[in-house]
Amino acid sequence: MAAYGLYTHIRSNRRRSIALLIGLFVLVYLMTFAGALLAEAFLDSGAPFDLIVGRALNDLIVSLPFVTAGTALWILIAYRFHQRMIDALTGGHEVTRRDEPRLYNLLENLCISRGIPMPKLKIMDSSALNAFASGLNQKQYSITVTTGLVNRLNDAELEAVLAHELTHIRNGDVRMMVIAVIIAGVISFAAEIFFRIMFRGGVRMGGGSSGGGDRKGGGGAGLAILLAVVLIAVAWFLSLVIRFALSRSREFLADAGAVELTKDPDAMIMALRKIENRGELPGVTSAVMEMCVDNPRSGFEDLFATHPSIDSRVDALVKMAGGRDPGPIAALPPPDDGNAGSEISDRAEPETPRGPWSDPAPIPGTTPGGGPWGPPRG
Repeated sequence: MAAYGLYTHIRSNRRRSIALLIGLFVLVYLMTFAGALLAEAFLDSGAPFDLIVGRALNDLIVSLPFVTAGTALWILIAYRFHQRMIDALTGGHEVTRRDEPRLYNLLENLCISRGIPMPKLKIMDSSALNAFASGLNQKQYSITVTTGLVNRLNDAELEAVLAHELTHIRNGDVRMMVIAVIIAGVISFAAEIFFRIMFRGGVRMGGGSSGGGDRKGGGGAGLAILLAVVLIAVAWFLSLVIRFALSRSREFLADAGAVELTKDPDAMIMALRKIENRGELPGVTSAVMEMCVDNPRSGFEDLFATHPSIDSRVDALVKMAGGRDPGPIAALPPPDDGNAGSEISDRAEPETPRGPWSDPAPIPGTTPGGGPWGPPRG
């Protein structure tokens, strides 16, 4: 199955998916211990640090069965309903051949050509140019494309984008990405709750600390709170670093897989150039954006970006697949309804250079190619 990239990449994704699930439990246990530290510090502000830590460890041991069951329940809920959550966030809705015959036929032909079970096809009403795949198993896999993408890309380019997303599904990138989103979401939610509790509790701790300052070993609550803050920050940071497990090479492999499926590197390159800087989905979280063909967001979030630049992806296709790069496209004219997805370029065709041995410029009103050695004119 060379069309889908290296078998080693697929096996690596499977191992990473298992490691991510194990990591989720570890991070939840870490957050639970941090919460126990905060609770014990608030309940007994004058207790020594080692006593607070000991009590927190005991609380963790007692709560392990409940925390484990709760985490497992969250995974089951996310496994079953994550697609509904994504659709609710993006507004994507499933379409059939009758609804979108052009798009449906392109995807169906790709699946038939390689014997791939066809994923669900969904449309998101947005002028942005983007697409993404989601799902955790064969019954859940779906590909969502924006209306802007359908209107602005021709058939060859749209087929290349669909092939790109099919490659993500086959390589296991989609499954791993969804798991990472689940982990990042639950840890970020828990961290926000804990920081709010810490802030409100810290205000009350001020008075409690002063009242218990004469107790032997007092002041340990402050260290315990500091440790809890550090643990929460570490857990939150690790939930973001988990995205680094999503190798940036997955986009290069998906681009290569699209070329293998369509045999048209120029179509993939042109699709990337049209999508470049036009893929922002307003109101969509960064986690969903990282599932898209391109993620144009930058700034702090870019530190954890899993997408290489469009330029580097195009360069790879030019070098490895022999494609031709038209360069960045500054603007796209409005789509022509009469010729949907026609080839679009904002640059004028360069004039053919002429020299002393070049054919003379055609005379207006005459047929080119005439002359004593040319074909006869009509």
